[in-house]
Parts: sequence; structure tokens; C-alpha cells
Amino acid sequence: MESNRQMKFRMLVLVLVSFFMKDCASDTIPKAQSVAWSSTNFKSMLTWSPKPTNYSYTVEFSELGKDRQRTPHCIRTMETECDLTAELENLKTYYSADILSEPMRGVSSDLVEFPHVSSEKFSPYHDTLIGRPEFTIEVSDDKRKMTLDVKDVSTALFNDRKERLNIRDVFGDDLLYKVTYRKAKSTGKKEKTSKSNIIELTDLDQGVSYCFTVQVYLPFRAQDKQHGELSNIQCSPEGERSIFEEYGMGVIVGAILIIILAITAIIIVIAMCCRRRKQAKNTGKEGLPLNGV
Repeated sequence: MESNRQMKFRMLVLVLVSFFMKDCASDTIPKAQSVAWSSTNFKSMLTWSPKPTNYSYTVEFSELGKDRQRTPHCIRTMETECDLTAELENLKTYYSADILSEPMRGVSSDLVEFPHVSSEKFSPYHDTLIGRPEFTIEVSDDKRKMTLDVKDVSTALFNDRKERLNIRDVFGDDLLYKVTYRKAKSTGKKEKTSKSNIIELTDLDQGVSYCFTVQVYLPFRAQDKQHGELSNIQCSPEGERSIFEEYGMGVIVGAILIIILAITAIIIVIAMCCRRRKQAKNTGKEGLPLNGV
């Protein structure tokens, strides 16, 4: 009788231990950390940490206020990033995402709700970083005007015909370019904003080399996200300049005065030498005896 009671007690203990071990095992699945959006030229990635070991992650996302959805390549994944570029079709709206920590594929669980972490809101149109543009410089014949031809940056987006879109296709009239320029031998800077890709600069000194940088400017955005990445610096060639532009009137007048003074000094020295020679010659003649008649 006693042994039967002991057996039932042991079975009860095993059941309880098994239950609590299962519950603890479920609780050991950690939540994702450092969830963040990363987007450049409309290639929009959701990233998080840490790298999973005996569990996986599933990403759910939605427009704010709408039902959540999943993308097949981010269900029970062992990765710590999810490319949602093609899924965020409404570029101007805001999205949020949840990272769920789940058992690996093929592993069952009794949990009704898995640990999850929500991301901050994100809008491709308002938040993606725009990379550095490229441009060319053309100098007018009279050297007084320079024209910058800016090439629109390509994006990770495609239209219905599978053609890649550039930022002008996406932003339209919202897209501006900001040019920062200075003389190559100066630190003073000027700026100009343009709606066009063709930017003309006319307040320039003739024949002087200027250095330029260009970046996208989106004034409708929050202040810390209005500017794209700065382009590489490009400088125009230095044109031929007149002697007056190169050295300045003061330097030239000073040089002319020095030359005149030098020539005058040389003339005076030569004149004095000639005079002394003449005096010496005359003195020599006066010292000779007179010839008899």
C-alpha cells in the first residue's frame, strides 16, 4: 500500500516537473532587441539582434491602423534582417513592424502568444536616406558662367514594366538640389537651391576655379532628414587670366615703379661713369707739356 502511494507521488512530481520545465523552456525564448529600420534610396530593411540559436524570428508588418501581414522569406527565419522594400507599396504612409520570437521550423509549442517587440513607425517617402548624386561641370566661353548637370540617383524601386525608378520619378516636384560652392583658393562658401537638374551659376569671377558639392534637399521632411548625402567635391579648371586679374593693380603699379627706379638708377650710374671718364681724360690732357712751334 505504501509503495503504491510512493509511486503515485513520484508520478505527480514527474508531471509537475515536466509541466514547469516546459513552461520554463518556453520562457527562455528571448525577445528581439535593437529593432530598427534601415533605408537608403528606398531599399528598406528591418534589422534586429541577437542571432538566434534554438529558436527563430517571424516579422509581421502593417500600415498604421491596418491588419498585419507577413512576407514568406521572413517567417521563422534564422536571420536578423528582413528586406521589406517590395512590401511597402504605399511609399508615403507610415508602417510599423513586430518581431516575434518563435520555435524553429518543425518544432511545436504550447504557447498561445510568443514574445515580440515592436518597431518605431517608418515611412519610405519621409525617412529613406538619399545617396550622393553625380554631376558634371560645363564652363561658358566667356568663363563667367558654370552649369552643373546633376544625375538623379537610382532607387531600389521598379514600375509595373520592371523598369528601375530614380528619385525624380518618386519625388517629382518635391525634389530639390542644393549646391555649395567656393573659390578653389578660398574658404568662403555660397549656396544655391534648384528644382532643376541643370543648375546655372552666374555670380562667378572670370577665369577662377570653383569647387562644388551637390546634395538632395527635401524641405517637406523633418529637419534632420531633409538633406541627402553630399556628393564628391569637383572643381572647375582654372582659366587663363589677365595680368591685372592675376596680380592686381597695386602689385602691377608697384612693379612698374620699381622698374622705372631701377632704369633711372642705371642711367644715373652710367652718366656719372661717363662724366668721370671725361673729367679724367681732360685732366690728363692738361698735364701734358706744350709742343714747340
